[in-house]
Amino acid sequence: MSDYRFIEAEKDNHPVATMCRVLDVAKAGFYAWLHRPPSERARRDAELTGKITGIHADSRGTYGSPRVHAELAEQGEHVGKKRIARLMRLAGVVGVHRRTGTRTTRQDKAAPPAPDLLNRDFTANGPNERWIADITYVPTWAGFLYLAVVLDVFSRKVVGWAMAAHMRTELVVDALEMAVRHRRPKG
Repeated sequence: MSDYRFIEAEKDNHPVATMCRVLDVAKAGFYAWLHRPPSERARRDAELTGKITGIHADSRGTYGSPRVHAELAEQGEHVGKKRIARLMRLAGVVGVHRRTGTRTTRQDKAAPPAPDLLNRDFTANGPNERWIADITYVPTWAGFLYLAVVLDVFSRKVVGWAMAAHMRTELVVDALEMAVRHRRPKG
């Protein structure tokens, strides 16, 4: 039996007798639960939530659950990481993330979009009929490496690729030239 169902039902003014019958709970048990003091775990959670919000406030709102866990461990509180994360989530306490998404391309608003030459039809009856290409980036300790790949639609095999520390036109041209050298398509 979940506690929240009775509380929500009380807000909606459902009769207690009906709720107890539907949930197969004795009315006396419901009223005993309603007037029972909070459990030891609930009291401990409330105490920890106070400490967590204090640590979060002292960090100017930057600490997330790993740092809060470390701070509590320094204070001698032995609490699991997942419990701290759960209490922070319930309290609406969120740490700051320093990492931001990496923007690798910038769309030219004035340029018309590239035409879809395949009309979203990614099927082929034989090899070297249709090729598709894409560019992605691979984060490394030294920075980003950019990878251009050419795939044969029929076999889904990589027929050409090129990797460089830049994302200029020659990266794509190198991948396409490798595909032509290896596959020697007709036409």
